[in-house]
Amino acid sequence: MTQPPVHAPMSQFAVRDGELLVNGWPLRRLAERVGATPFYAYDRGLLRARAAELRAALPAAVKLHYAMKANPMPALVALMAQLVDGIDVASAGELRVALDADADPREISFAGPGKREAELRQAVAAGVLVNVESERELALLPGIAQSLGLPARVALRVNPDYELKGSGMRMGGGSKPFGIDAERLPALLGTLGREGLAFEGFHLFAGSQNLKAEAICEAQRLSYELALRLSAHAPAPVRCLNLGGGFGIPYFPGEQRLALGPIAENLQRLAERAARELPQAALVLELGRYLVGEAGVYVARVLECKVSREQVFLVTDGGLHHHLAASGNFGQVLRKNYPVAIGTRMDAPAVESASVVGPLCTPLDLLAERMALAEAGEGDLVVVFQSGAYGASASPQGFLSHPGCLEVLV
Repeated sequence: MTQPPVHAPMSQFAVRDGELLVNGWPLRRLAERVGATPFYAYDRGLLRARAAELRAALPAAVKLHYAMKANPMPALVALMAQLVDGIDVASAGELRVALDADADPREISFAGPGKREAELRQAVAAGVLVNVESERELALLPGIAQSLGLPARVALRVNPDYELKGSGMRMGGGSKPFGIDAERLPALLGTLGREGLAFEGFHLFAGSQNLKAEAICEAQRLSYELALRLSAHAPAPVRCLNLGGGFGIPYFPGEQRLALGPIAENLQRLAERAARELPQAALVLELGRYLVGEAGVYVARVLECKVSREQVFLVTDGGLHHHLAASGNFGQVLRKNYPVAIGTRMDAPAVESASVVGPLCTPLDLLAERMALAEAGEGDLVVVFQSGAYGASASPQGFLSHPGCLEVLV
């Protein structure tokens, strides 16, 4: 009989005396330190290790940027600013956090459709690179630059005519609200030169959450080729070529971790080409969840162990209002379980089929469905792994007016 698929091992966190450790802190003691449940905990050691792993694998010529939309917690952003070459933001609010974290404005880029004029003014005043998403933004920036007496540093975000195959979210190819269609760019690049804006390069982001190295390599090659063709129409040499990211992490049963080796080899070939064909350009890799996703856990306390018609329900003080993604309501078509464990019984066998639910008055409030778990009791702590990205800030914490959750960098 074929065995059902299982989650990739969540071995990044150590265990001692049956208790999960977050950067050396036993889970129960950490909960006392935080002062309340539920909470997110992010492990500094794991964040540093992932950044170091990437540095070791990637060519030295490739810059590593953190896409802070994955996790904008200020303390975490301040740590990431020390570990990467730059920060990519998607709002003026994120820009303020990045600047407060002492990120170098010269290595901050600002992307996102529908930037308000006030946000564009903030970006130009701060001296960051604006990833221009539309002709409207191009029309606004010269006046803003003139009124501030400052250059508007711009890169054009390209909506390519291809997409990143196998992505959780496709952000390029076809009709998209992101970027400017590639076929419109040659003419716009001529206009850009006449307007006197400080052109620096291109931004291409074809998709996210991809676990197939060959698909990421193909998208990177196509992005480089497209940028090279467009550079012939540019008013100045390309100084920045952001190839996007797309690196995924394993969330669901049957998924395997991304193989970095082929991607590193592909980037090395592209870096060698860029040294000849775009000699002033820095290649940039923009990663969010891959940098932080596996370093975080969501922790909730079991309030009640309830049996309904032979099905066990672990009712916790957490739920979809804190962790929308784990509930299956953040992009999943068919709901699948995140890796979940009883963090205070890590050495106990998974002998009980249980569903982990929250306190909200909706059947959508589900963190694990009929999952094999250690037998839990009231007061035990449930952990949801792979929770360092798109957690607290991507969840409707005001839903039904239950208390919000805390976040801690350990």
